[in-house]
Amino acid sequence: MNGTSFRSEIRFWLRQGNMVNYLLFANVIVFLVLGILYVLAHLTPAAVAPIYGFLNDNLSLHSNPKVFITKPWGIITYMFVQLNVLHILFNMLVFYWYGNLFRTELGNRRVLPVYILGGIVGGLFFMLLYQVLPGYSAVDVPLIGASAAVMAFLLASATVLPNLELNLFIFGYVKLKYIAAAFLVIDLVMIPFGNWGGIASHLGGALFGYLYVSYLRRGVDMAQPLIWLFTKLANMGSGAGPGERRAFRPKKSPLKVVKTKNEENVQQKLDILLDKINEKGYNSLSSEEKKWLKKYSDSKD
Repeated sequence: MNGTSFRSEIRFWLRQGNMVNYLLFANVIVFLVLGILYVLAHLTPAAVAPIYGFLNDNLSLHSNPKVFITKPWGIITYMFVQLNVLHILFNMLVFYWYGNLFRTELGNRRVLPVYILGGIVGGLFFMLLYQVLPGYSAVDVPLIGASAAVMAFLLASATVLPNLELNLFIFGYVKLKYIAAAFLVIDLVMIPFGNWGGIASHLGGALFGYLYVSYLRRGVDMAQPLIWLFTKLANMGSGAGPGERRAFRPKKSPLKVVKTKNEENVQQKLDILLDKINEKGYNSLSSEEKKWLKKYSDSKD
């Protein structure tokens, strides 16, 4: 694949409107920039090391309130910074799987708010832990990583679809609720081996994911203020009016395809339903719409 083709694939991937893709891309870009600076800092320490150190310090979340108050943005930025290749690979793979499960069921517009809120709650758990641990309240410990936000999606997905079975290769088909439970048990087992702050953030993010879906079932969407804010900002940026949304549409083929009137009606209805799923999730469909979509899908098998 040449450079032009690769750039085209990236643009197509990003233009699909999938917020999971956008967040994956943001994490990878930050990782690459900091990685390049890290290498340069070792090659020319006098010139680049201070820049790398400054960025790393300012993008991290600090446990000490006196340090945090001088860099409060860390409660957001820390969840876009990864430690090393294995760290970003694991976090992004888990986020890709469960983030897209969440997106399919609950809608694209909830992905970014839940990512941010899950990360914030995890960050607060991290800070709180170091304030209650004896001898650690005056110490400043930095935190980076998307794990808390990722755990929010894992638990949210497991709460929405607890009995969904996923193929885990060696283990075979395992229900999602057991996968989520395994992640939590691993965190608890690792407590004696250190990284208490990281584990606290994982548990905080997981708790938010569970509570988010639980309250959503009661008609309370804790992400609604952020959904409103991000929707308003997106409409301003796209030039769309209030309530309007510019849906992604792939470029049309230069080959002209002649369709019957019935085919055009079916395609139009399919586009409407797919847009609705993309925006609000599969559960937003009525029972009649779900039946129609299943019938259409079966007819294409």
